[in-house]
Amino acid sequence: MVDPRWNDISYHTVAVNDEGLEGTAYIENGQEIKTSSPMNNHEGFNPEQLLGLSLSTCLKATLQAIEKEKNLADTAKVHVEVGFLRRKVPWEFLVHARIAIPGVSLDEANEMAKSAEKRCPVSQLLSGSKNYTVEVVNDF
Repeated sequence: MVDPRWNDISYHTVAVNDEGLEGTAYIENGQEIKTSSPMNNHEGFNPEQLLGLSLSTCLKATLQAIEKEKNLADTAKVHVEVGFLRRKVPWEFLVHARIAIPGVSLDEANEMAKSAEKRCPVSQLLSGSKNYTVEVVNDF
């Protein structure tokens, strides 16, 4: 690898998909999942679902850390919608995260959400894209 930061990583994994949308993907020396296209009802996860799960898990874990730092109860909820725009190449994903933090004011929830966006590595990857938005809501 060219980037010298690879010498300092604290966790490493290799995700493999040799079969495409209809098949299996796996983590080397780990778990395997079925994959499928979002354009059918076959069993398996599609890329949109995997992206949504990755972002929602990362944001929720980051919010849990922020809540702990603030001595707050773990009440944050994260729902992520992922849409696939299949108009013409380049195809695009739209990603919209909604965050609710019951028990805190909307202003404090917005502050916590902004902090989580900056700290969550998946959010960092998406930030700056016109296709990624985050909204703080009162509840779901």
